[in-house]
Amino acid sequence: MPAKPALAAPSKVPDAEKVTINLGFVDLGQIDLLVQEGFYANRTDFIRTAIRNHLTVHADVVKQASARKTLVLGIQHYSAADLHAVVAAGQTLDIRVLGLASIASDVSPELAQAAISSLSVLGALHASPTVKAALASRLR
Repeated sequence: MPAKPALAAPSKVPDAEKVTINLGFVDLGQIDLLVQEGFYANRTDFIRTAIRNHLTVHADVVKQASARKTLVLGIQHYSAADLHAVVAAGQTLDIRVLGLASIASDVSPELAQAAISSLSVLGALHASPTVKAALASRLR
């Protein structure tokens, strides 16, 4: 298998993705009570803590599934230079990320199609709307 090109670090990577959830009134009231009692700073603090605790419980499953699916854990950024190097080498990328996959804003839809044969992202994909549209049929 050919070596993958070294990937440049993104100039500005967000550290979070906004997620909206609906909660029942009783659950929300219980969260508010815990916040009021000083256990948590606010609702968001409670929800983040609950999610992290639950992910800790399932950490082994996540680790095993990530290895089985050959997923990159964390943030993976692809610049135009990275993708040009892949195309110049006569290769394509099968991108599999658990976290954030980021495709630079200077990547054209044509370059993305030439360099990326498949794309699987569990988490978030940051790319221009035109690049996302160009890769839509390659999303797994």
